[in-house]
Amino acid sequence: MSFSKEAKLKYKPGSYDIVIPGDYVVCKVSGKRISLQDLKYWNVELQEPYYSYVEAFQKMEHLKEKK
Repeated sequence: MSFSKEAKLKYKPGSYDIVIPGDYVVCKVSGKRISLQDLKYWNVELQEPYYSYVEAFQKMEHLKEKK
């Protein structure tokens, strides 16, 4: 899949608002590009997208270690 422009989103519980239009966001753990149609995992508090449940879990584990 070819991506042209990174979107900027405001993440909300169960949905998101598009702040700046685009066709992908970048996972904050892996750096992988995620098409908006495939985006399923994000953190509302941190306002971060994740490529899959694996990256979301890794982020949560990392945050637990910091406490």
